[in-house]
Amino acid sequence: MTHEAAATAGPTQQDAAHEASAAARPTPQDAAQETLPTTRQGAPGALTAGTLTAGALTAGVDHDVPCVLDRCRALVRPALEEAVGRLHPWVGEMAAYSFGWCEVGGAPAVASGGKGVRQALAVLGAEAAGAPERAGVAAAVAVELVHTFSLLHDDIMDGDGDRRGRPTVWKAYGTGPAVLAGDALFALSVETLAAEPGGSGAVRTLSLALGDLVRGQADDLLFADRPWTGPERVRPDEYRTMAEHKTGALLGCAAALGAVLGGAGPETVAALDRAGRHLGVAFQIVDDVLGIWGDPRVTGKPVHGDLREGKKTFPVLVALGSPMGGRIAGLLESGDAPETAATLIEEAGGRSAALAEARRHITAVETALADVPSTARAADELRSLLRYLVRRDV
Repeated sequence: MTHEAAATAGPTQQDAAHEASAAARPTPQDAAQETLPTTRQGAPGALTAGTLTAGALTAGVDHDVPCVLDRCRALVRPALEEAVGRLHPWVGEMAAYSFGWCEVGGAPAVASGGKGVRQALAVLGAEAAGAPERAGVAAAVAVELVHTFSLLHDDIMDGDGDRRGRPTVWKAYGTGPAVLAGDALFALSVETLAAEPGGSGAVRTLSLALGDLVRGQADDLLFADRPWTGPERVRPDEYRTMAEHKTGALLGCAAALGAVLGGAGPETVAALDRAGRHLGVAFQIVDDVLGIWGDPRVTGKPVHGDLREGKKTFPVLVALGSPMGGRIAGLLESGDAPETAATLIEEAGGRSAALAEARRHITAVETALADVPSTARAADELRSLLRYLVRRDV
């Protein structure tokens, strides 16, 4: 769940986006020197989602964002249902279950299907390109199908048995059927884009993002087996690249796809993709901070949970490069005293460096959006939504 820049509709734009993104990236040393003041609340040493979203990371968040999400979901839902309805009935049931529309067996469900942030990014990307909102619907359907496909497979790879308060698809239907359902959603997303005017460019944009998503997932899985110390340890810059690919690629693709189908030029498409990728890095790093110091009443996870699980998160990786790194690594390898490890990571600058890094990427989001010619309303809604995504409960 970073940072080597944007996949766009063509190789030339992709190279330019990579250079622009790399130029905006701070070094780990720069990030470690910058701090973002925070307020502790709740459990000792805990950082709440409210603490983060009330500060510099999300200054200016528009409280009408839920209305924007509702509008986009209502616009996209009929087309998404129509697309899923074209699948084999059994596969379609699994897809509907994954979206929260039904229970196992097909009975209607009241489960949450998520906020639909990627759908909204696609719709707003089209509007930012000066096109009507409906121009982004096919992009929204495609990216939601791909996102769900990735979740189905991620849950299997990670062994996660629950998602949004109920069994994951592989737990409910079996591993083989869940893989099949994911494959079907991926194929359906390509079919949806290919049927649109300008679909070839949209399919290319999606395929580049998917390539990055796979690379990010591969790196994330490999990180788990690498040592905490020594020349083979995971470096913060490797983590950034992984986070941009695994988390940022699909966020950037969502906004870019809407712009592609809305008829935007390559500069606008690249800027929206770049904004989404920087947002993905910020989102993942904030998630990492909350995974160690988050208030369990807000995150729903035990404090220091990521340390207990031995996750190689950004604050940890920064701290391991400090003079305290050896002692921290010893605690992480033994799995003992996560409270002590959290204290040492904070003293080594891991927490402040992570928040500073997240803030840098939010600034990069603003810089990228400044290159998007759009109406004031579309720009404001898109900017607010991107800030909103840093919230832990998305």
